[in-house]
Amino acid sequence: MKLSQFKYKLPEERIAQYPTPFRDDCKLMVIHAKSGVIEHRNTFRDILEYFDEKDVFVFNDTKVFPARLYGNKEKTGAKIEVFLLRELNAEMRLWDVLVDPARKIRIGNKLYFGEDESMVAEVIDNTTSRGRTLRFLYDGPHDEFKRTLYSLGEAPLPKEIIKRPATKEDIDDFQCIFAQNEGAVTAPIAGLHFSPQLLKLMEIKGIESTSVTLHCGLGNFRDIDVEDLTKHKMDSEEMHVRQEACDVINNAKAEGRKIVAVGTTVQRALETAVSADYKLKEYDGWTNKFIFPTYNFTLASAMVANFYLPYSTQLMLTCAFGGYNLVMTAFKEALRYNENDHDKRYRFGTYGDAMLILND
Repeated sequence: MKLSQFKYKLPEERIAQYPTPFRDDCKLMVIHAKSGVIEHRNTFRDILEYFDEKDVFVFNDTKVFPARLYGNKEKTGAKIEVFLLRELNAEMRLWDVLVDPARKIRIGNKLYFGEDESMVAEVIDNTTSRGRTLRFLYDGPHDEFKRTLYSLGEAPLPKEIIKRPATKEDIDDFQCIFAQNEGAVTAPIAGLHFSPQLLKLMEIKGIESTSVTLHCGLGNFRDIDVEDLTKHKMDSEEMHVRQEACDVINNAKAEGRKIVAVGTTVQRALETAVSADYKLKEYDGWTNKFIFPTYNFTLASAMVANFYLPYSTQLMLTCAFGGYNLVMTAFKEALRYNENDHDKRYRFGTYGDAMLILND
């Protein structure tokens, strides 16, 4: 497959800038991969009609932290955006970050954060053309440092959304309700559609759920700069699969139950941790798995997806699961469906509507 095969014309106004007032109140498109039938449902809550008792939904329980900060460079006062990627050393307050504009930052420069400039960081390493290692100069306890640092940050919304001003609601809106394990700099967006009420309805129906952890990094959103997709390398992301999840998923597989991967990160985690005998095994490590057509999935029989942007790795994985021609047709149909009725048409991107792909 080539990068150019994942192009489609997406008007900017179709990209949702805010979530729906209620998480499970977005629209839902249902794709039946074997028959090619495409359904349009009014609300995401209708998803429960397609599943039975003991079917299993698999969530990504990673938790997003407020990774985007704005500071000022010493002496010049130039405004610098700092995007926290990961903590490298808690004791020394070392963080791996991206800075923008990168050309203005050198080793030894100090950056000041907050209205009173009380948080100070020093650049101690240039790791890539854009990346840096910062040492935050803070003498208090680590938990106090983290609270202070995060109080200065904003929700790490993707670039198609940050054109509008950030709000205090963003960090909650950009967090799945089942998020537990901190470490993501972007949300597993297919999970954003699930509300406490919907999870309760799943429980009443006897539908089971379990979680894996994959700390979503910016690699999901980096531009691909090669036409030949076999030459693209995904950034590595930390992931964990616990024995409890293995037991639930393997038992469901053995009993012929539906296994629903909620989002592309769950698919990548499952396909990373599956063994040669098609069973999920415990896993603690990293993955840079890149999935695009054609690919034979081993565990999930259904998938919850979003209407992802052109050229994105998420779109490529979704096409691999549902079939390239059918998924691309569905995206184009979503653009045409009620296109003249602003309130009824499909919304695209992070805060857009949902897609359910059934593969059995």
